[in-house]
Amino acid sequence: MRLGVEETLGALNAALGPGGPVWFKETRARHLRVRDFLAPRRALEARFGDDQVPERVVHAIVGLQGPGVAPVLSCAPTPAGLTLQLRRSAVFERVLGAVAAYAAPTVPAAPGPRVVLHCPALRGSPCALRLSQLRAVLVADHLARALHAHRVSVRLVPAVRDPHMPTFLQQLRVDWPAASERAATEALRSRALAELTPARNAEALPPGALGRVYLKELVDERGRTTGYDPKLDSCLVTEDLLAVLAELQQAVQDWAEDSSLGLAAAPDAGADSCMVVHVVSCEEEFQQQKLDLLWWKLDDQAPLRQKHLVCGPVKVAGAPGTLTAPEYYELRHAQVCKASALKRGRDLAQDSAWMEIFRVLSVATIKFEMLSTAPQSQLLLALADSSISTKGTKSGTFVMYNCARLATLFESYKCSMEQGLYPTFPPVSSLDFSLLHDEHPSPPQGEWLLLFNSILPFPDLLSQTAALPCTAPGLHITARTEMVCKFLVQLSMDFSSYYNRVHILGEPRPHLFGQMFARLQLLRAVREVLHTGLAMLGLPPLSHI
Repeated sequence: MRLGVEETLGALNAALGPGGPVWFKETRARHLRVRDFLAPRRALEARFGDDQVPERVVHAIVGLQGPGVAPVLSCAPTPAGLTLQLRRSAVFERVLGAVAAYAAPTVPAAPGPRVVLHCPALRGSPCALRLSQLRAVLVADHLARALHAHRVSVRLVPAVRDPHMPTFLQQLRVDWPAASERAATEALRSRALAELTPARNAEALPPGALGRVYLKELVDERGRTTGYDPKLDSCLVTEDLLAVLAELQQAVQDWAEDSSLGLAAAPDAGADSCMVVHVVSCEEEFQQQKLDLLWWKLDDQAPLRQKHLVCGPVKVAGAPGTLTAPEYYELRHAQVCKASALKRGRDLAQDSAWMEIFRVLSVATIKFEMLSTAPQSQLLLALADSSISTKGTKSGTFVMYNCARLATLFESYKCSMEQGLYPTFPPVSSLDFSLLHDEHPSPPQGEWLLLFNSILPFPDLLSQTAALPCTAPGLHITARTEMVCKFLVQLSMDFSSYYNRVHILGEPRPHLFGQMFARLQLLRAVREVLHTGLAMLGLPPLSHI
């Protein structure tokens, strides 16, 4: 079984006896020189009074064992509190001896609820897609990938119908189904006609409208305590609106096996066993609330759990608010091409291989900009050329640059090995990870930082990204879709610092090979984690930039 940060923290807190969690994991390099976990002094005083932590508790912590619990080297009281350090060589050996277990999501023992992800922004054309709607599309796509990776059965709605939208989504590396045929609306239309309220004062109905359905009683019944807008009063029922409901209804009723991923529908395939998550921009939420209530009004089998993941507004510094999603993409793509031409002293627009790299870099820039902020928060975009620089440490371009540096490193090793300078990579079981001995150097080389902050906690991070509070009360739901981007940026910063400071492929001397191979295995793990994180964003790894 893989070691886990959550498992280790759980065991440490349990060892202190009854009470809330006290321990936390250190992340800063200066703290990791002397400790890996800390139970702060004030929290311990609240638990044990002014007395010291009992010696028997400290001894129990040092001897901690259990599934997923990392081996402990020492535990000692300090002015900061109770500090703990792991047996780092043993942790290196356990983790780097089973890289695949740490570079992939943890598959849950039991299947979670079935999820319908509904993104209304995809019903239009690309040229009408506002930046706030683009943000909702990217959040929905990223969330779908995270859920799929954890074997959650997901249906994506709507299937896009605009003829230009599939090409634009492919350009953005968004994986979303295209429409085949429309869902039948006859049953919903009949129910709607029965619920229509006679027009008041000879109200003129627009073309395609059937009439108005009043929703006030549903708002009073469901809305006041759950988050529905109290001003919701009625909904104008149109043929288009019924088509939207019919597609959602069909997604719930006809839950099919997802053959492409080998995922079967849950045995309890009723409407109550699934959750519908509407991923909407803040401008679309009021209309979506009407749609929710209308669905309940017209369909007795509508899911009881409908949640709104509302994406905050997108503001553009120094630009009009009318910038569309395609214009935003073209701007970023032009900036990437311009930056590359300046860097290399020539225009690469006629080189198809480089143009594909530029397209990937453009999408990486956009996705990291759109997804690095919690979805419910306002997002401020800066459109300056600096956003696509490989020197800035916050951009998607910077992450892709370090992905390419890793690829170049392993390609250099392969070429040198083929030339006879280095031996073939030995079995991982024969590597001596005690040679990764940067526990106390100043400045630290960063090997423990990479393993402890990036590789070891990665499965837990992926689980948190896919976690939806299904049973939480209220209409609104939150998702941690910013976590992967922030993690990849920090991983890239730590790797870049390490790579600039440590010469990995040293002189071809036999007595240096042991440490070189231990470091290469560490960076193999970094590479696999990085590739998995990029896949969660729909981005391919790059071999050069």
